[in-house]
Amino acid sequence: MAVNFKYVVTEIPPKEGLVMVPTERLQTGIALPFNVYIKDNTVIKKIFNKGNILNSLFLEILKDKGINNVYIDKGEIKSLELYLTQKKPKRKIQDIKIAYSNYSFFKEKHHQIDRKLILPNSKVNFSIYNLKGFELKKIVNATIDNPVTIESNLLELDGDFLIEDKDIPLYEEYIKNLAEFLKKENLSEEDKRILNNLLLKENSKTLMKELLKEPRSGEKIKKVNEMVDNIINQIIEEPESIYSLLTLKGYDYYTYTHSINVGVLAIGLGIQIKMDKDSIYKLGVGAILHDLGKADIPHEILNKQGKLTDTEYQIIKQHVIRGYNILENNKDIPKESFVALLQHHEKLTGRGYPFGLKGDEIKLFGRITAIVDCYDALTTRRPYKAPLTPFFSLSLISKEKENYDRELLKEFVKMLGNVR
Repeated sequence: MAVNFKYVVTEIPPKEGLVMVPTERLQTGIALPFNVYIKDNTVIKKIFNKGNILNSLFLEILKDKGINNVYIDKGEIKSLELYLTQKKPKRKIQDIKIAYSNYSFFKEKHHQIDRKLILPNSKVNFSIYNLKGFELKKIVNATIDNPVTIESNLLELDGDFLIEDKDIPLYEEYIKNLAEFLKKENLSEEDKRILNNLLLKENSKTLMKELLKEPRSGEKIKKVNEMVDNIINQIIEEPESIYSLLTLKGYDYYTYTHSINVGVLAIGLGIQIKMDKDSIYKLGVGAILHDLGKADIPHEILNKQGKLTDTEYQIIKQHVIRGYNILENNKDIPKESFVALLQHHEKLTGRGYPFGLKGDEIKLFGRITAIVDCYDALTTRRPYKAPLTPFFSLSLISKEKENYDRELLKEFVKMLGNVR
């Protein structure tokens, strides 16, 4: 079995060369049909992903940065011509509502898995689905009695790989057996390291999925504490493991993957600013549990695409207090951890929620979790929103520098620079 777990940790520049486009010609309200790059001295950086829809704030940030020209792949000339003459599309509201309703229903009954662990020529005894936009397709039809061998071309599909919730135990057994098998293979130290990180990440995601279904489970909370310890030890031992512990920005939004990402990023930032290990542990527990209150929020609101109504937004805001109410009597949660949960939506200007805290009223754990929570949300894909690049996500957060701790943001940028 051919094995290659290696992550690509740098942006790949266009293969056909670059074509310059004046920034003023970029349009708002229309999905980009190509990736957009900038030149930073001799370095080519991707600033927008294909599918991003620009707005006036995006263009304002480019202007503030003095970016008068951007670049696209020379092979995208025809796409550029169509883009420059395209009119803003008018969507049929009824079609959107139907597509969204189906998407929300099926998404909550499935679990996202990492395709890097679905190896060519391996056998699976669970069905696998492909989610792209609002469309969910079964791409592997397998059962315990009729396992299926994975073909290599399957892994070339765009979109997420999902399994049914009922098959999570089968998937856990699969990756356990895979780990045992690969221990006998002649893997490089790099592949062994990445494999271990993938397994830690996948087991963490399934634990969070289970906890969101049973948020008051004391047994699962204890497992979360163990998981945080494992993540801390791994990142301290191998700082670059942060990258393979994260579910990458190309994936759709799932509360359980977002929770793990926020926990990993918060732990990484805690290590970056040289917090002591006990404090990092308490921060990690609070950051990973920061959205637990969403277990009590209707899925239709959590998965909604586009702007929430005032009523829906008020309901979403309740997840902070609901999370605290779920956990407040749990003796396995350090009291300091509640700061990350309660303050991750507070802003230094006082414009956050639920308490409208400002300035020094927001403690360190709250300041850290606010930054990493916002960053992960911006770099995560939605059916109607391509993920923003790390470069532009950080630009957006920096644009609101009065809302976020400036020194922590600088350290966060340094940390990401070390692992990308």
